[in-house]
Amino acid sequence: MNNETMMLLDKHFDVAFAAPDGIKKLRELILTLAMQGKLVPQDPSDQPASELLKAIELEKQRLVKEGQIKQSLLSQNIEQKEIPYELPLTWKWCRWNDVALKIGDIDHKMPLEVDSGVPYVSPRDFFGKNEIDFKRAKKISNEDFEMLRLKIQPEKFDIIFPRYGTLGVNRFVLVDMDFLASYSCAIIKNLAGFIAPTYSYFYSISPLVRAEIERYTKKTTQANVGVKSIQIFLYPLPPLAEQHRIVAEIDRLMARCDELEKLRVDRSQKLLTVHTAALNALLKAKDSSDFSTTWSFITQNFSELYSVKENVAELRKAILQLAVMGKLVPQDPNDELSSVLVARIKAERSLSKEKVKKDPIFQASNIPFQIPSSWTWQRVTDLYEVAGGIQKTPQRTPISNFFPYLRVANVQRGRLDLNQIEYFELFDNELDKRGLRSGDLLVVEGNGSDKEIGRCAVWNGEIENCVHQNHIIRVRPIGHNGQPFTLVFFNSPCGMAEMKSLAITTSGLYSLSVGKIREILIPFPPLAEQHRIVAEIDRLMGMCDRLEESIEAAKGKQTDLLNALMSQV
Repeated sequence: MNNETMMLLDKHFDVAFAAPDGIKKLRELILTLAMQGKLVPQDPSDQPASELLKAIELEKQRLVKEGQIKQSLLSQNIEQKEIPYELPLTWKWCRWNDVALKIGDIDHKMPLEVDSGVPYVSPRDFFGKNEIDFKRAKKISNEDFEMLRLKIQPEKFDIIFPRYGTLGVNRFVLVDMDFLASYSCAIIKNLAGFIAPTYSYFYSISPLVRAEIERYTKKTTQANVGVKSIQIFLYPLPPLAEQHRIVAEIDRLMARCDELEKLRVDRSQKLLTVHTAALNALLKAKDSSDFSTTWSFITQNFSELYSVKENVAELRKAILQLAVMGKLVPQDPNDELSSVLVARIKAERSLSKEKVKKDPIFQASNIPFQIPSSWTWQRVTDLYEVAGGIQKTPQRTPISNFFPYLRVANVQRGRLDLNQIEYFELFDNELDKRGLRSGDLLVVEGNGSDKEIGRCAVWNGEIENCVHQNHIIRVRPIGHNGQPFTLVFFNSPCGMAEMKSLAITTSGLYSLSVGKIREILIPFPPLAEQHRIVAEIDRLMGMCDRLEESIEAAKGKQTDLLNALMSQV
């Protein structure tokens, strides 16, 4: 490798640190350069690969005569159109089978599993970069092992090559123990003394082999590549001495990649830890002075803290949490107290002779957190009319009097997805009773899933004459328009936790009901403050959107720069 290429490669380490998947691409580039003969300089005193091939052929003939291996079929000639690039003069294109002692697999017979025996590994037992979980692997009897090993048994410095599904996620055997690999894998046995086993392993995980896999893969229900195809993969053969120099240089450069990877993980973890601590300090601030000190720290380190999307996602949650705790906007002493509005709502409901279900008065010890003195804690039933939806039955099949209805899929967290709407057949005056009104809150009951539980959005009359199914619960405001703030609470971390705690069932599944939603405790600020809070949330969420866009743009620039550098090598 010339000095210019080395300098460009060194630049890659700095750029790869910042670019998404940059280190992964850098590893691929290192292997690509290695297989092209560009990673280390050639030494004219090395025995050329053409002579090495002759020596390998003589050795294999000797082993055949001694009965140690079977005569392999003659390799296919390599046509010029197959060659992907030119190699150094001392190298030689050949087939993988030309330089391997043997490439094969065991008999395609699934042995019986036993409680204690010899490990029988498959790709499901592969983990990490080059690890095999022998403890978790299926175990087979010694009798089956002795029978199956006769065809081929993996040994130290062999390569295990999965042929199905996870094609090319290979393992370099570094243990000296008895085990077998499933017939879903090929075993590549290296010819000791003629081929550096680690060079063959690096070749097996290089982009060149991925291209060969693509060329020979059979596109069936499960993509697979046959043993005979692997045997004729193109193999770039360097002189033996150069193979060892290549392995040493790959090891050195991969170690640098490992260091970069660890540094990036440590940096990201530090940013997440510092940011989490700062947000917790904001949420626990006892007074405006504590709050200002922490917020000042965040603003001073803003560009670094919000260089990762995970922190922006946490910021969104913190914004909602601060909002429902009364810490997002200042209180105005001129606002009508929340308690005054609540008293007016109760008086109006009393005059209307509406039957309101009486829930037990909540105790101060049950209040999740402290709120400003102008706010009050209320149960949902104090401020909203809660009702279930229509159950989907055969009699609801659209015939003549059908109307649009909302399903669980239509109600996402904080938004509606109305791309696909279905219809219910309605009867008598059901539309008047069941129809949605602008301003209704729609809450997903959960249906057993903790991810769906309490998912909610506001209905703003997007579709005329619309109803909803029974897995969605309607929460209709009475005498106020505070539903946007209540939506904020429902989607905040504490609101979601409140709904989950109410929704858990004896069977461990989650399911909200009309009655459970009525019991939910919600913080209720003065209406004027609710409007200010919602406006501030909209502003801050817009800022979060722009932060995420800038992170994506920065990643795009870093990726473009890395690709530009890679194209020069």
